[in-house]
Amino acid sequence: MTETRQDGFLGGRLRIVQPRRGYRAGADAVMLAAACAAMPGQAVLELGCGAGVASLCLGWRVPGLRLVGIERQPDYADLARANAAANGIALTVLTGDLADPPALLRKASFDHVIANPPFFLGGTAAPDAGRAAARREATSLALWMDAGLRRLRPGGALTVIQRVDRLDGLLAALSGRAGGVVILPLAARAGRDAGRVLLVAQKGSRSPLRLLAPLVLHEGPAHLRDGDDLSPAAQAVLRDGRPITALFAKVS
Repeated sequence: MTETRQDGFLGGRLRIVQPRRGYRAGADAVMLAAACAAMPGQAVLELGCGAGVASLCLGWRVPGLRLVGIERQPDYADLARANAAANGIALTVLTGDLADPPALLRKASFDHVIANPPFFLGGTAAPDAGRAAARREATSLALWMDAGLRRLRPGGALTVIQRVDRLDGLLAALSGRAGGVVILPLAARAGRDAGRVLLVAQKGSRSPLRLLAPLVLHEGPAHLRDGDDLSPAAQAVLRDGRPITALFAKVS
């Protein structure tokens, strides 16, 4: 990784250095952080933290967290450490494979685990090796979920963002080990099929699954002008750093 650039997140409240040509985190990482209901004093682990965007968005919103990330690509792990320091947010980044984590991580447990696993099973790899590794699955989705559940305390919450067509794999991996599953579809525009899902599950819970109404990210039927056309709900998350945790709360 030779060239980098600085990207603004949360309306410029966070400044994050990312590869110019490699994998760069975007809206998915911000939405993932917004869905995590961590409270001050709790411990949060991010699997595959990349340059640290999701963890740092969460740390900006909720001060006093014990944030830990694991990242197998050393260059990205170094960026995450530098980004945490530059933004004044404490984040411990471990370099290693989540399928065979460092001993320090195997001994730890967390109140929350968050993850944005690679979306694609195959296809043509990106020319940049870092981008290809971040987007194409090498470690199975089931192993990602197993790694997260193993690190969670009983009753802890696992929060994941993934493509809709991988939802069956997520649910299969959680079966018998986590319940209280809440699924929030993310649709680009009203009336369109959802392309992503945010999923929150509780370790050891037996509560039934809930499927929420979609969160629509953009206004209007199509992008018709230059500039943002974010919906008010998406604007609150992506620009203002607001949480969407209330959407996942149990309805009485």
